[in-house]
Amino acid sequence: MKKYKRLPRHIGVIPDGNRRWAVTKGLKKQDGYDHGIGPGMKLYEACLELGVEEMTYYGFTMDNVKRPSLQTKAFQKACVDSVNALKEKDADLLVLGNTDSKVFPKELLPYANKRTKFGEGKMKVNFLVNYGWNWDLNYALKENADNPSTDITETMASRDVSRMDMVLRWGGRRRLSGFLPVQSIYSDIYVFDDLWPDYKEDHLHEALSWYQETDVTLGG
Repeated sequence: MKKYKRLPRHIGVIPDGNRRWAVTKGLKKQDGYDHGIGPGMKLYEACLELGVEEMTYYGFTMDNVKRPSLQTKAFQKACVDSVNALKEKDADLLVLGNTDSKVFPKELLPYANKRTKFGEGKMKVNFLVNYGWNWDLNYALKENADNPSTDITETMASRDVSRMDMVLRWGGRRRLSGFLPVQSIYSDIYVFDDLWPDYKEDHLHEALSWYQETDVTLGG
């Protein structure tokens, strides 16, 4: 495994392109999500071996559920299967999302909005499921109603998720799509044109090699 002088402590992952990948393979759009589970585990293993301390996967958003029901059910199942796979790893898991909606998978309720350690819990792994940036921030506003002087970052639903050093996005889109707006504020963003199910470990090393040359000022 290649070593790096400078390693992001927290990496965010936007695994985009599942539906487009399925279409290129002659499959139905909803079939693409199942092929995104394996890449997620491979990326986790590679980051764990390198010494990355925290990862956040963008599962699905509150806006995504506007898609056709077959696609919605498919990415809900993919999230459940991914979490079940992480349960076999050394992960300190947080499933973060709006559980008040019926679209939140009931299988994930035991892990929702709290940390659960599996194995040795070597890495914090955050999984955004039915997440919405406005839900996250409005949660803080409600919590702060009685004490407006409280730091909003301490009362957001995502308060247990640290600032992301790097965001990796597959699928070629140059946007964050509402991905943790506070934690991503100073993130370096690297975009792959390859679709998520076509993930390969070279992608990670390509991004980390680029990261060695970026200038981190955090606004200073």
